[in-house]
Amino acid sequence: MRLVHLDLKGAAPRVSYLEQVFPLLSQLGANGILVEYEDMFPFKGELEILKSPYAYSEEDIERIQQLAELHKLEVVPLVQTFGHVEFILKHEKYQHLREVERFPNSFNPHVPDTLALLKSILSQVIEKHRRSTWIHIGADEVFHLGEGMDSKNWMSRHKGDTGTMYLKHIKEVLGFIAMQYRGLRALMWDDMLRKISVGTLRGERMGRAAVAPELGVSAAPVCVAALAGVMSGAWQEPVPSPEGTRVSGEHEEPQASSCRWHRCPCPHPCSRHREAMARLAPLRRYDHYSVLCELLPVGIPSLAVCLQTLVNGGFTEETKRKVLEALGFQSMQLEQSTCEGRGAFPGVEIYHMVEQVNGHLKESILKALEEESAIKGWFSPYHRKRQFGNPRNMESFGSKVLKLHEDWESFIRDLRAHLERVYFPDTVEEWMEENVNPYLDQLRDLVRDYQ
Repeated sequence: MRLVHLDLKGAAPRVSYLEQVFPLLSQLGANGILVEYEDMFPFKGELEILKSPYAYSEEDIERIQQLAELHKLEVVPLVQTFGHVEFILKHEKYQHLREVERFPNSFNPHVPDTLALLKSILSQVIEKHRRSTWIHIGADEVFHLGEGMDSKNWMSRHKGDTGTMYLKHIKEVLGFIAMQYRGLRALMWDDMLRKISVGTLRGERMGRAAVAPELGVSAAPVCVAALAGVMSGAWQEPVPSPEGTRVSGEHEEPQASSCRWHRCPCPHPCSRHREAMARLAPLRRYDHYSVLCELLPVGIPSLAVCLQTLVNGGFTEETKRKVLEALGFQSMQLEQSTCEGRGAFPGVEIYHMVEQVNGHLKESILKALEEESAIKGWFSPYHRKRQFGNPRNMESFGSKVLKLHEDWESFIRDLRAHLERVYFPDTVEEWMEENVNPYLDQLRDLVRDYQ
């Protein structure tokens, strides 16, 4: 399986954009999407407080699955069940479920309400994804686990460690899924498991669960595989490859192993690898509180390269040709992260316009404000604050500054229009605040004072 991870904690696209993107993902070699909804899911009842004002509707969730089915993409919903739950624990209603009271990152696994809440969340998500054969329970980066007083007391009483405590909670989550939704297979990230001793892993029988290597903040593809019966089988410490890509395989016998792989971010075609998964994720946001990362249209060329590399077993000339053909570019330079040509993929206008913002907006404005001698000498902040200046000197830079301002305002109006077709208003405003306004506002202020 080659899963594209749609991490909706930031810059969730409109369903109308997914309608355009899914055919491209399928064409490029994806056969599934891993959907991490967070607050974009249409929670109901007691959980309604978790919803974003722009959350998808129930009809949207059904439409996403229909579109995926149409383009032969399996939908794997992802529900975080331990860490990365800021969108839940930021609410005062659930503050008592925090591992450490002042941090909203991770659940306290010792409070009965934690598991009860997770059962409700999992049930609502799974019920809306009855076609899915997989559920991903996250379980990565459980920051501050063991630091809360309840955890310290538990470890003291049970002579345990954080690994045992972690596994106890995960087993409860997996037990609920196995009992309530027979036949539904579970996926989880592996970073926390890698910190647990072999003895502890063997001592805790978890049954069948697929374990996905987690790259943390890296946006490179991750190679993962179903890891059946880890707790009862032989465990070899996997060795990360130089690029951070890890490859592991599922065997008929309940054991796990890993291969070293070099540079190419794809599964090694070993005969012993019966089933492999690859997860590709252009990051939207590192966590619920961080700023946005790149927008999906900007990440599509990178995603296309990764998918086709996985399909073809390496970044060959044939791989490159297929990527260029699918995206409508004339050429690309991976070392410079550049693509030449107009392009023809959903959101390509945003791709090019973001390039313009990144490459020229800040530079052109700072150049006008800092290198224009008439501005520095005769229209300084001192002059502007006191509305005091010589028209003769002001006219020497006025037309140039007004033209620069008019050009960028026109450009940004067009960019905003394109963004609004793909994203909800909160994403558009946040992206503008982070990437455009810090520079354009300086020019706007100057023009206002000049006028």
